[in-house]
Amino acid sequence: MNHDDCLFCKIAAGKIPSKKVYEDDEFYAFHDIRPAAPVHVLVIPRQHIEALSNCGLQEAPLLGRMMTLLPRLAAQLGVDYTGGNTGFRTVINTGPGGGQEVYHLHAHILGGPGPWLRMG
Repeated sequence: MNHDDCLFCKIAAGKIPSKKVYEDDEFYAFHDIRPAAPVHVLVIPRQHIEALSNCGLQEAPLLGRMMTLLPRLAAQLGVDYTGGNTGFRTVINTGPGGGQEVYHLHAHILGGPGPWLRMG
């Protein structure tokens, strides 16, 4: 897919509206339009990468920064792990068999109380 046709590239560029949670030069985070949990945020790199399986050693620094951003955003969203029964789930769907619907690498932050916790 060309990044000019990518839904998430358009969202990160401000061409399609979203409910922004965070942005910097490398990443953009926004609320999922079909939430599967009380808190459901997507975190995307601004760089167009179709799927996690397209990543190699050269993407390791970007992926590391993305993974350290996730708990910071979870804390901002009030779903971070602070002991007891607190915490959040992170998911990266990869390919059709992995449930990926938009072919731009993205991580889901899912949190909050409710029956969604019984997934998988």
